Amino acid sequence: MKNIFLLDMDDTLFDFKRTEQLNLTETLARFGIASDRQVWLRFHEINRKLWQAYERGEITKERIRLGRFEQLFEEYGYSGKIADVSEAYFENFKEICIPFEGAEKFLRKLSESGRVYIVTNGNTAIQKRHLSDAGFSPFIEDTFISDEIKFAKPSAEFAEYVKSHIAGFESGRAVWIGDSLTSDKECADLAAVDFILYAPDGAPSSYSGVTAKNYDEILEIIEKKIV
Repeated sequence: MKNIFLLDMDDTLFDFKRTEQLNLTETLARFGIASDRQVWLRFHEINRKLWQAYERGEITKERIRLGRFEQLFEEYGYSGKIADVSEAYFENFKEICIPFEGAEKFLRKLSESGRVYIVTNGNTAIQKRHLSDAGFSPFIEDTFISDEIKFAKPSAEFAEYVKSHIAGFESGRAVWIGDSLTSDKECADLAAVDFILYAPDGAPSSYSGVTAKNYDEILEIIEKKIV
């Protein structure tokens, strides 16, 4: 029976893309810079690639924070003090909390069946603020955040840290749930636990593993012991 639930946050419990777009628009406007959807889409792609580099251990989070704006400003010809824009964007992210519809009900049901743990590469202050603002904290047994444990998904060190810091951990009783194949799926494999890809828009054609398009499907998969 699965009763240890390891959950990613961004794009699994929270709408990261909406948060990112709103935050970018507000932050650039604060510095007198007009933007549109295309600007955000380019920023999103830059940010995504930098985070993937972080997952591979190639750069630090500090490099992400500055690098994404350095590249955006260069490509669009924006002017301004990038460090100030970066800091404003980071601070504003704490204030924007957009959980997915049904996430609270989903967490409540999971917590009634076992123990729920957060596994995330996100910033500690932002992630804990969002869990609190969304009212999710009562359902969470513990959080494993890369900033705090000093290891990032999908490293073997992150996987081992999680396993060794959950009382009575057994791989066969655990399931990892997340939206990323490059961080969540790989880390689940390293931890030797089953994985459910949360993909509301469907899984990539190259992926043949267990996939859920909504929270009800995840609960059904767990209940029917498909993983």
